[in-house]
Amino acid sequence: MIGRDEQTDQLEALREEVEQLRHALGAHALVDQAIGVVITVGGLRPEQGWEVLRHMSQHTNIKLREVARCLVEWPARRQVPEVIRRALPAAVEHVRSQAEAAGREDEREVRCGRPG
Repeated sequence: MIGRDEQTDQLEALREEVEQLRHALGAHALVDQAIGVVITVGGLRPEQGWEVLRHMSQHTNIKLREVARCLVEWPARRQVPEVIRRALPAAVEHVRSQAEAAGREDEREVRCGRPG
């Protein structure tokens, strides 16, 4: 039989886990919205939007969820922090150049007769 103290500990652990899951869900939704902003502004595919966010976070040393929050709030605030404003075009260009390079590699494989 589980003692009262153990039940209280388990209940508290479950409450903490639920709170962590709620936070993660909220952060995921925020990132998804930011991907929407990025693909709209940059004319990119959704997976490229994720790469832009990741690139911006890594190259500005700003947590990804904070980059996402700034981008999602951009239309309402009509401004975005300078560091993010400068990083966005560079990240979009970086992701586009990677996609173009990958496309050229795919073309070479097809021309060489390798199965796709």
